[in-house]
Amino acid sequence: MTEPVTAPTAPTAPRTLAKPQRQHRVTLLLADNAVTSQAQLVDLLAAEGIVATQATVSRDLEDLGAIKVRVGGGETVYAIPELPSEQRAPEAHLRRVFSEWVVEVAHSANLVVLRTPPGSAHVVASALDRSGLAGVVGTVAGDDTLIVVVAESVAGADMAAELAELAGL
Repeated sequence: MTEPVTAPTAPTAPRTLAKPQRQHRVTLLLADNAVTSQAQLVDLLAAEGIVATQATVSRDLEDLGAIKVRVGGGETVYAIPELPSEQRAPEAHLRRVFSEWVVEVAHSANLVVLRTPPGSAHVVASALDRSGLAGVVGTVAGDDTLIVVVAESVAGADMAAELAELAGL
């Protein structure tokens, strides 16, 4: 009896991921591997068919808040500290998130509507929720739109102007 003939599998073509997708993959790789250098992380991404330069990986690690921690044997590896939901995100983080993801700001009464690229509204909502920004009661995020509920004592127009300024709009 002969073995069945199977077609050889084609290697995965190298691809460039969008920043959020790549950063998600970086987070997973750091959780699953003891990554000691940016070059090693570039190699791990390449092994998954993802094209990224050392400079890109460096920016991703910075954006993700990665730090080097000492593990057994004295070796240092990259890790991303968990950000508890009750921990306040610094204003610089909020400004960076807004400048990268918010593309439009509108308001009505005590509501502010923020538009983002598809799939990004939750990133902005999470950053805003964790910022402790005065006057923000809460957020509701969809795919590319989020609604910011503003306290009755704050005009929606004023909050919209403040959020637009954070986004550089």
